[in-house]
Amino acid sequence: MLFFLITVYLLITGFVMWLLLFPSGRMRTLRIIQGCLASFSTICRRWKSKREEVVSGTKIGVRSSLNAGINYASRNYKLLSAMVALLTAPAVIAYLLSGKPMLESFEDSNRTSNSKIAELLKGEQLVPPPPLPPDMFTTAEVVKVRPMLVYASRNWQLLNAEYAQRLLLVFKIMKERHGYEMVLIEGYRSPERQNMLAGFGSSVTNAAAFQSYHQYGLAGDCAFVRNGKLVISEKDPWAMEGYRLYGEVAGSVGLTWGGNWKMMDFGHTEYRMPGVMKR
Repeated sequence: MLFFLITVYLLITGFVMWLLLFPSGRMRTLRIIQGCLASFSTICRRWKSKREEVVSGTKIGVRSSLNAGINYASRNYKLLSAMVALLTAPAVIAYLLSGKPMLESFEDSNRTSNSKIAELLKGEQLVPPPPLPPDMFTTAEVVKVRPMLVYASRNWQLLNAEYAQRLLLVFKIMKERHGYEMVLIEGYRSPERQNMLAGFGSSVTNAAAFQSYHQYGLAGDCAFVRNGKLVISEKDPWAMEGYRLYGEVAGSVGLTWGGNWKMMDFGHTEYRMPGVMKR
């Protein structure tokens, strides 16, 4: 490597000395450089001219083809209409005979994907756990996070039966598989309470009355019980790991988890039955 560098250095030095000592060499070198530059400039002009010719030709070709297509369609519109009718007729006939929409909405497909879960739940009717003592909802830790929680409804009978069974299945899996005891801290929510909570701002909820699945008994807020105390805080690493597992299990039984939202609500799940929010 060193030998190569020395050789390059000597060649460059010799060339520079040759240019300095021999004027004829300088003139010859300058003519060569000028000739190269002139050739390069000529090549660039030719390329630019050729590119403009290609672009212009392409525009003319596209315009000509488009005009020809429009003229053909205007002259043979009857034939084209017949061809379109023949191509679409099988699909239209199949649609009329089936009596079902050919494209399903997201909610309908979601209900189909959850049908297996519903079939499993028919064989085992899970029973809600006994209610927690009221004083568990009035501790300083709970009031700091959810000050209005003491007035919330935790009546399982006010929930949609299918949603309640799915949520109880989540509770069962969380207990048996992950060791987390879960409780419902708010289920059905009246329109009046929904509007009251919305009045506290987006930090509580963005939904007004009948804009939340709580009003239809299809949503619930849940938390954990540890050592006889209610744990809601998102600053607790144990609780946050529980919420992560809760989201995974809820999704596996067809529920929507609030932890996936932009304004995350880790304890919230809902069952989006088709057509409910369109009322």
